Amino acid sequence: MHKLQSYLANQWQQGTGEGSLLVNPTTEERLASASTEGLDLAESVAFARETGGPGIRAMSFADRAQALQTIASAIHEHREALIELGIANAGNTRGDAKFDIDGATATLTAYASFAKDLPDRPFIPDGEGLQLGRSPRFSGQHIWATRLGVAVHINAFNFPAWGMVEKFACALLAGMPVLEKPGTPTAMVAEEVAKIVVSSGALPEGAFSFLCGSAGDLLDHLAGQDVVAFTGSSETASLLRSHEAFVHRGTRLNVEADSLNATIIGPDLENDSDGFDAFLSDTAREITQKAGQKCTGTRRILVPESMMDEVTEALSAALEAVPVGNPATQGIRMGPLTSASQRDEVKEGILNLATAAQITTGGTDSPEEKGFFISPTLLKAKDAQDDVFHSKEVFGPVSSLLSYSGDIAEAAHLVARGEGSLVSSLYSDDRNFTTGLALALAPWSGRIYLGSSRVAAHGTGPGLVLPSMIHGGPGRAGGGEELGGLRGLQFYMQRCAMQGFKSTIEGSFGQI
Repeated sequence: MHKLQSYLANQWQQGTGEGSLLVNPTTEERLASASTEGLDLAESVAFARETGGPGIRAMSFADRAQALQTIASAIHEHREALIELGIANAGNTRGDAKFDIDGATATLTAYASFAKDLPDRPFIPDGEGLQLGRSPRFSGQHIWATRLGVAVHINAFNFPAWGMVEKFACALLAGMPVLEKPGTPTAMVAEEVAKIVVSSGALPEGAFSFLCGSAGDLLDHLAGQDVVAFTGSSETASLLRSHEAFVHRGTRLNVEADSLNATIIGPDLENDSDGFDAFLSDTAREITQKAGQKCTGTRRILVPESMMDEVTEALSAALEAVPVGNPATQGIRMGPLTSASQRDEVKEGILNLATAAQITTGGTDSPEEKGFFISPTLLKAKDAQDDVFHSKEVFGPVSSLLSYSGDIAEAAHLVARGEGSLVSSLYSDDRNFTTGLALALAPWSGRIYLGSSRVAAHGTGPGLVLPSMIHGGPGRAGGGEELGGLRGLQFYMQRCAMQGFKSTIEGSFGQI
C-alpha cells in the first residue's frame, strides 16, 4: 500500500506510524496511508520562512507570474493521469475530475495574466497620492508590501487540485512561500500535484512545502507575519480561531466554511422560458456535481407557492435522470461521496431534514451494494421557516424546496436565516425583482448569480468559481475572501501608509 509523502525543508519525507487510511470510495479498496508523525514541523516552517521567503521575494512580479504559468503547463501535461487518480481516490466522474484539474490550471493561468497590471517594483502602490498638509510638500501614499512569513493553506478534500492551487496562486504571486496541507481523504491527488509543482523547478528552494496528513503542532510555530487560509467545516474553523497563534500572536486567518447557499426562482418565469430551463439545469447540476460535495452547492431552493408543484415535478425528474454509479463507467454522471464518514453524515442530515419535509426523490438508500453512494435527494419543506433548513449544511447531493409567496422581503428573510452564504443565485426576467432581491441579499452573500432568459446560453451557473471574482462569504460562510483578481494578493501583503516629502513619496512609492 502506498505511503504518501510530505515535501518539507526541500526534501520528500515520510511520517512514521500507521497514519490515516485512504480508500477508493467506489470499491472501498485500500489505496494509501498518510502520516505526519515524526516530522519536524518547526524546522519546516522556519525553512519556508527563512529560505523560501527571501527566494520568492527576490523574484519580480513578472518572474513569479512566469513560474505560475510553468506550473500550469506542467499540471496540464499530467492531466490524464490526474483525472484517473481523481476517479480512483476521490470517486469523481471523469467530468468532475476534469472540473478539478482544469480549474487548477485555469486559475494559475489567470493569475499569471493578472501580473501584467503589476509594477516592476517590490511593492504595489494603492491608489493615488494624497496631500496631507497645507502645502503639497507633505504628502502620503498607501502601498502594499509582502509579509515576511509563511502562508499555511489548510485545504478541503473536495477539490484536491483546484482548492490548493487557488490559494497558492495568490500567495506566490504576492511573494510569500507556501505550506500546503491537503484534505486527507483525497490526498493522493494533492500529492501528485505537489510532485508536479516540485519537479517543474519553477520555484526557488523553500517557496513550496507540502504536508500530507494531520496538521499536528503546525499552528504552534506560526507568528505575526504568517498567514493561514482555511477551507472546511465551521466547527474546525471555530477551533482554529481560538488557537493562540491567532488570539495572541497576530497570525492572520482567512476562513471559508459552511454555506447554506440558496437559489430563488422569481414568480415571473414561465415553465417554457429559457430562464426556467436554466434554473432547472443549473440547480440539478449544483446538487449532483462532485456528488454535491461543493462549497457552492445549492442547499435551499426558494419557489413561489404557485409554482411549487411544477418545480417539484420537473426538478425531481431531472435528478432521477442522473445516472449514479461507478465513476469509471462510461455514462455515469455522479459517483460516490468521498468517504464512509461523509456518507454517514449525509445520511444523518437527510433524516434530520426529513423530520420537517417530504422526500420527493432519493433518500438514504444506496444505489450500489458497495461504496459510499447516496442518490440525489430532494425534499419539500412542510414549513419554510423551520430552523432545520437554515441551521446546518448537508454536504452531499441534497437540497430542500422552500415555499415563499413571491415577495422580495420574504425571500430575502428566508435566505438571511442561513446567516451567510458563499453564493446566492436568483432566476428571473423581471429586472425590478432581480435588482431589489439582489441588493437585499448582498449583505448575506459573497457572490450573487443573476440567471435570466437573456443570459441562459452564456452564464456559467452559480457553482463556477472564477479567479477574477472574489470567493468567500460573510457569517456562517467564514467571513473571508479569496481570489478576486489582484484583490487576492492583499491577504498576503501589508497595507502601509508612507508619509513625507512629496518628491520622495511620488518618486519612490507613487504610481508610475
